[in-house]
Amino acid sequence: MMSKVVVLTGAGGVLCSTLAKALAREGYKVAVLDLRLESALKVADEINAEGGISIGVYANVLEKDSLIQAKKEVNDRFGSCDILINGAGGNHPLGTTSNPHLVEEDLTNKTDGFKTFFDLDPEGIKFTFDLNFIGTLLPTQVFAKDMVGKKGCSILNISSMNAFTPLTKIPAYSGAKAAVSNFTQWLAVHFSKVGIRVNALAPGFFLTDQNRTLLTTENGDLTQRGNTIIEQTPMGKFGEPEDLIGTTLWLCSEGSSFVTGIVVPIDGGFSAFSGV
Repeated sequence: MMSKVVVLTGAGGVLCSTLAKALAREGYKVAVLDLRLESALKVADEINAEGGISIGVYANVLEKDSLIQAKKEVNDRFGSCDILINGAGGNHPLGTTSNPHLVEEDLTNKTDGFKTFFDLDPEGIKFTFDLNFIGTLLPTQVFAKDMVGKKGCSILNISSMNAFTPLTKIPAYSGAKAAVSNFTQWLAVHFSKVGIRVNALAPGFFLTDQNRTLLTTENGDLTQRGNTIIEQTPMGKFGEPEDLIGTTLWLCSEGSSFVTGIVVPIDGGFSAFSGV
């Protein structure tokens, strides 16, 4: 186990860099892949400075040639991939409505940048869907070839609370993450005969660079949306990146050797609460 090779996409970000460091502390060799090479190298340097073994690699999860090149670099330096964590994802403002609910007056609102459902840009929706779903499918096509027929290999996708019940304002992101959950189940069945397990995390609400301005104000107070989320989360707080570590280590280890095709909420009780 201690020499297994883990590849993480989107690992320059807050959540997956935390997972990368945790896996390195467990003795995994960690390939940190990101669209921003500088971020990938920084995370890898931090891991190596702590005594871990890591490399930073450029990869665009929407370009298969880029992923093939990244795989070649990982294979040359670490050997074949044992575990893939598909962490790249995100939303796009062009796939987001301005208000949670449509009211008639919205149809005549001329405020610059105001968007109803009818104004959503297909390009923004396509970008969001591609980044989350195609950005999970393509790395799996490339790196899972290393895993076929080996023991102890697994894939971990990143779904979301949106996949269970969609959040207001973000139909593209919610639909894309629902697709990731469905794909996780499909892939678990498809790979079940060649020894590859496939599972997913469904994080609740974590403050990241992508959503910080949506959930908090400049002085750190909660926005209206941030308040609503905390009210709907029984534990009454946002998740910390470290809250994802335990489930990740479990799903990557032999301790979950009979577990495949599940999506695990890590959400402070959000998915269990009816709101009443």
